[in-house]
Amino acid sequence: MADPNDPGLLTPPETSLLVDRYEITMARTFHRLGMNEPSVFELFVRRLPPHRDWLLVCGLGPTLRLIEGMRFGPGELEYLSTLGCDREFLSYLEGFRFSGDVDAIPEGTIAYANEPLIRVTAPRIEAQILETLLLNQVNFQTMIATKAARVVLAANGNGDSVVDFSPRRDHGVDAAMKAARASAVAGAGGTSNLAAAKRYGLLPVGTMAHSFVLSFPTEEEAFESFMRENPENALLLVDTYDTIEGVRRAIEVSRRTGVALNGIRIDSGDLAELARAARRLLDEAGLTDAKIVLSGDLEEHRIAEMCREGVPADLWGVGTELGTSRDAPVVDGVYKIVADLSGEAWRGVAKRSAAKETLPGAKQVFRRVEGGTMTEDVIGTADEELPGEPLLVPAMRGGEIVLAETLDEMRERTRQSLASLPDALRSAGPKPSYPVRHSERLTEAAHAAAL
Repeated sequence: MADPNDPGLLTPPETSLLVDRYEITMARTFHRLGMNEPSVFELFVRRLPPHRDWLLVCGLGPTLRLIEGMRFGPGELEYLSTLGCDREFLSYLEGFRFSGDVDAIPEGTIAYANEPLIRVTAPRIEAQILETLLLNQVNFQTMIATKAARVVLAANGNGDSVVDFSPRRDHGVDAAMKAARASAVAGAGGTSNLAAAKRYGLLPVGTMAHSFVLSFPTEEEAFESFMRENPENALLLVDTYDTIEGVRRAIEVSRRTGVALNGIRIDSGDLAELARAARRLLDEAGLTDAKIVLSGDLEEHRIAEMCREGVPADLWGVGTELGTSRDAPVVDGVYKIVADLSGEAWRGVAKRSAAKETLPGAKQVFRRVEGGTMTEDVIGTADEELPGEPLLVPAMRGGEIVLAETLDEMRERTRQSLASLPDALRSAGPKPSYPVRHSERLTEAAHAAAL
């Protein structure tokens, strides 16, 4: 059965070395100094990327699996021994099992800058070693999910009409798998990536390439061969030569073979005008159920424009823009310690460096919603009870996963999250900033830490 939280290509013990060297250096030093007290680290985004007014959180499920399975095997320990790790520390790593707690904002939730997306409470060494793994997984998948959600909104909120066509443009195999999953979390209806469709239980979508048409003496012969061999998926690519003539040939071949024409795909040219002309020809031929698929360097603004103009498209195949988030290809997530246990009491800690300040102490985010629309987020301390919905929920307890959601649950949360966005944040053009403020207690703690 497909598992929406499968971590993908990287599996234990390989994940144990998905760390920056300084994490091992620090962990080794903490171990020698006996500094392994309970600590709190938080992952957050300092500032929203360009062209982004919000983020759609993604990647938690696979990340939890990677954390739970994190091990240091003989090969990894042997390698670390060449980097100056002493026998006592290697012995510690040999028995490494994450034993802490993780609280997180669930996948499919809208989030904003400086809100903790993940909070890790664990012995200092365990929490420190997770830094690169968490950032590697959550930053990228959140970036893609946010882009995909914007495409879904551009398509009048109809995620079923959006298909991930990105694997040929994605930055490697792992990225292609994660892009397909993140797009699905954001509401996309299918993917061209069969490996991802199989792994995550997604709808596989595909038609034909120009190479198929060019492999036959004529377009008509190519269409007839394809329709006879694929009667259940008779959707033809019609723009190899002359698009409108291609539509006419597709209609004629359907009549001659008796195979129902499921639809046509247009991949180049003036997509809007060609789609209108194709729709007229299909309707005049009585093929009112035949779908029109548009693809070819599509991006959210062009899709939104065509939707406003009433262009008759049934499916949007989005590739490069989706899989690379070309207009905003980086989410600047960071992972910082915010508290540790000093004796019997927790001690809040914070950076004070210019432009990179942090806030002390474990935090929670409270979201206020009125009339189905989010109105304000308040970042407070984790032990506060404030009006609104607390966004961070238990994800791991004592090293065990306690939050394992289905893809349907994530997609439904995305649907509700996008529906709750203020209208000004759902459309193109200049937008106001969504109000995010600090609670009085957090403000006081930050002021005290600065003294």
